[in-house]
Amino acid sequence: MTTQPQPDIGELMRASVPMARTLNLEYLETSPERVVVSLPDQSEYHNHVGGPHAGAMFTLAESATGAVTLAAFADQLSRAVPLPVRAEMDFKKIAKGVVTATAELGRPAAEVVAELDRGERPEFPVRVALRRPDGAVTSEMTVVWTLRPND
Repeated sequence: MTTQPQPDIGELMRASVPMARTLNLEYLETSPERVVVSLPDQSEYHNHVGGPHAGAMFTLAESATGAVTLAAFADQLSRAVPLPVRAEMDFKKIAKGVVTATAELGRPAAEVVAELDRGERPEFPVRVALRRPDGAVTSEMTVVWTLRPND
């Protein structure tokens, strides 16, 4: 049995998600269980307190959840489309400097694929923590994703 090589998720995201390019997101680590993405400190995306605008941080976090979803389910893309269902974000501390998002799949991928195999439309959470350079968590987000079977 031959296995397909894992696609370069960072390149895929930059190629297919214009906002990832606009914000110059950097994909530092991509695996089917965990993705780490950073948002460079860019004054054009600062808010009134000198840190990244909430919209930029939301995009960073959502992009990290999308990247881990793609990494986890790359082998399912011929039969299902990953789509976000809902998102919730908590802002905890002021972010300054480079902000790094770490997203982790909230359910085992095998469980999600088993539901898809049964003809269901599975949902699964992806949790992400955003940190500033001193390690403090500035925001947390959960995005519930689904794999919508192709008709």
